[in-house]
Amino acid sequence: MHLHGTQKINEHGRLEIGGVDTNVLTEAYGTPLFVYDLADIRSRAEQFHEAFQSNHVTYQIAYASKAFSCIAMMELADRLGLSLDVCSDGELFTAMQAGFPVERIHFHGNNKTPAELEMAVDAGIGCIVVDNFTELSWLMAMTEANAKPMEVLIRITPGVEAHTHEYISTGQEDSKFGFDLNSGQAGRAIEMIQAHEYLHLLGVHSHIGSQIFRAEGFEEAVKEIYQSIRVWIDRYDFYPEVLNVGGGFGIRYAEGDKPLPLHVYIDRMVEAAKKEAALLDRPVPEFWIEPGRALVGEAGTTLYTTGSRKDIPNVRSYVSVDGGMTDNIRPALYQAEYAAVLANRAGERAEELVSVAGKCCESGDMLIWDLELPAVEKGDTLAVFSTGAYGYSMANNYNRILRPAVVFVEDGLHECVIEREQLADLTRRERSYTAAKAVDTAK
Repeated sequence: MHLHGTQKINEHGRLEIGGVDTNVLTEAYGTPLFVYDLADIRSRAEQFHEAFQSNHVTYQIAYASKAFSCIAMMELADRLGLSLDVCSDGELFTAMQAGFPVERIHFHGNNKTPAELEMAVDAGIGCIVVDNFTELSWLMAMTEANAKPMEVLIRITPGVEAHTHEYISTGQEDSKFGFDLNSGQAGRAIEMIQAHEYLHLLGVHSHIGSQIFRAEGFEEAVKEIYQSIRVWIDRYDFYPEVLNVGGGFGIRYAEGDKPLPLHVYIDRMVEAAKKEAALLDRPVPEFWIEPGRALVGEAGTTLYTTGSRKDIPNVRSYVSVDGGMTDNIRPALYQAEYAAVLANRAGERAEELVSVAGKCCESGDMLIWDLELPAVEKGDTLAVFSTGAYGYSMANNYNRILRPAVVFVEDGLHECVIEREQLADLTRRERSYTAAKAVDTAK
């Protein structure tokens, strides 16, 4: 059993998170329930800060809010000295409701609408990461019409694509994101921005993948970007003030996952940039990164209540829980693997192999296929680890199942930061089809 953060098995043989017995949490808030260990998030943020500070470079750590977005999380990100990466009007609105400093908000996305761009410009956010020429033309017109300046990065495809355990160099032209380097699109974007009165080109952004367990991909991406920088210096007299290398730092989900210490990723990318900058006799740009999963993934645990059971002799034993793909769609989408324990009996020895099924009317709604547990009884609490990223943020109402509650725990305290949906919420925005009534009356 590999516990995360402040998790431990207490004297009662039950799982405890942030100094709070999970029995207390399930009795207070019910299940399914997302539980976030704030001390774990703080620790990871501090590790990123310390890594940059020990390398003596200027930096911003932007929390990628798509991993888990709510007012309380954005307030926490602010207190931890993080910037914020948003990619929709909804994420930007939430940040503004949280009172997040707008000058530390960066807006991403491959299809920002004019309304979203206008919202960002009006708010005076810190930076827009420009993704394509359509967006650039809208932004140029908008800032000019309103006489409002805006800092921008251009997103490029650096020719490096990272996978879970390796990286490969590719042309990478076939991506919905960013300006292509090989065809000269990035250079044309630089020229357009430089010629514009209200846009200031801070630098470049790249993102090479997700759940990355090796640092070579980031190192290679920095080197590839500097190949382009050499050309930009000669052609456009442009050297980036900011180098944003995105996110993708891996976390531990299951037994085989072996993520690197967070500082290793930072050390390698900064070392590469220092070497490249020295060759050009230029300063090292300010580093920006965008961790989401790496900050909140392992800090989140989902608690479920076990229900029905189906034993197929010599085949499989299914144990069902009161959630599933409505609160964690990643196993169905990506065949993602998770570890879990019986939280109310965490000190007991495993006795059987079961498969954990969700309650949706889908054969693919399986959370964990093979899990060793004590003999499972109806009403046990199953704790699934590392669900803090892309669990609640991708939650849905399939089968009209209600979205769970979310609780923050720290130092023995617990507080609900997102209330559980109620049945009335499902139909709150719905209306009867009155035209059908009129037709029936006419008949």
